[in-house]
Formats: sequence, C-alpha cells, structure tokens
Amino acid sequence: MAEDQAANVLQILRRTFAMPKWTEAKRNPFETLIVTTISQNTADRNTARAFENLSKRFEITPEVLAKAENSQIEEVIRVAGLYKNKAKTIKQVSKTILETYHGTIAPILSLPLEEARKVLTQFSGIGPKTADVVLLFSAKQPTIPVDTHVNRVAKRLGLAPVNGDYETVRKSLQLLYNSSDYLAVHILLIAHGRKYCKARRPLCKKCPVNMHCPSRGLWDKNE
Repeated sequence: MAEDQAANVLQILRRTFAMPKWTEAKRNPFETLIVTTISQNTADRNTARAFENLSKRFEITPEVLAKAENSQIEEVIRVAGLYKNKAKTIKQVSKTILETYHGTIAPILSLPLEEARKVLTQFSGIGPKTADVVLLFSAKQPTIPVDTHVNRVAKRLGLAPVNGDYETVRKSLQLLYNSSDYLAVHILLIAHGRKYCKARRPLCKKCPVNMHCPSRGLWDKNE
C-alpha cells in the first residue's frame, strides 16, 4: 500500500477513535515491563486485575519483586493465565535488573533503539513485543509494537505482507508512517481490531476504512 493510502487509513482511524488519555502520561518503565509481561495472551480486564493484585501485595520495584517467592507472585497474578511462567519471568527480570543494572532500566532505554531492543530481549522471558512496548511508551523510542490486533489489521489492510513475521510487520508499518505517528498507529490499529476488524467475525460492511481495504468483502457472510 502506498504511503498516501496508509495516511488515509490513519486519518480515518483518528476520526473514528479517540486516543486514550493514559497515552499522554509518562509511564514508569519497570511497571510497563511488568504489566506487559502479565498481558501476554491475556484480556485487558484480566491484565488489569492481575497487576492490581500484584500492586496490593508488593511494591512494584526490582528490589521487592526479586526477593518475592515465585509462589507468592503466582498467587496474585493467577487471573492472568500462564501465571507460573509469568511469575518466573517477573522474578528473573527483577533480579537481573537489580544485580546487573543497579535496579533501573533507564540506561538501557537511553541506548539507540536497536541496541536497546537487543538488550531487553536478552532478558529471560522478554520478547520483541514487550521490549517495543516499554521503549515506545516509557522512552518514546521510534518503534511500533506488534500485538495480535496490529498484526491482523496491518495484514488485512495491506500495510504489511500477509505472511510477514513480527519484524517484517513492524518494519513495514514504520516505513509507511512518520515516527511521530508510531504511537497512534499502534493504539488505533488495536482499537480498530477490537471493534471492527475482529479475528473471526470482522464487520467489513461497517468498517470505516473498508474503501481502503484489499480484504473487504471476504467476510460479508458474517454480517
């Protein structure tokens, strides 16, 4: 899809969805890392409940979580699913940050983007999406996290190759948009994926960008 076509899609999505107010706030990098770890393969509501439970039980700092027992973390984030793996990641990441980075990931976030991504993804249990979320939201680094909604919508709209992997989708989107729009692209593609471009029953006829979508009409029988 040409850049002007991609720009039209973004313009329509900006008119259709409001950017959440929380995107304007400065986000604590470590808390963002923990929330994103909890959110993997989990609904937003359960992510919020699990993080709230964790926050009530522990201070969300590397010092505290590194010393917590895995079973204690598991207990409070159980609602998020995959809680054993997530608890293990939370504890190990906290321990690494405490012991190797003196309790803060600020120096990592100030590195050039690709170097920062490389360091973060070397942490046990931290993949590229989690790294990109932390870098975008807490360091204003020019990257676009690709979650399941972004991946699906970008491919259906022709913004990325249908068979593209994480990096292919991320780089395709970043080539189409200015870095100042990366946050909006991430948020608005997610919003569109949740309301219209759903995984199983996309609402193509009601879709506000269907005139720009090469996949339009493929799921008309669902409506």
